[in-house]
Amino acid sequence: MDINDLRSGVTVVSLVLFLGIAAWAWQRTRKSDFDAAARLPFADEDHRGERT
Repeated sequence: MDINDLRSGVTVVSLVLFLGIAAWAWQRTRKSDFDAAARLPFADEDHRGERT
């Protein structure tokens, strides 16, 4: 086993990890969570529990 085998293995593991994260992010069950997170910058301070 040489360094190129290790590099190939790391590349394959990275690709599988990337595809797993992409599949997790595109699940329909996550849509409501991501929509809520997208609205956070526009939320009123009173709704987030912050005091001025």
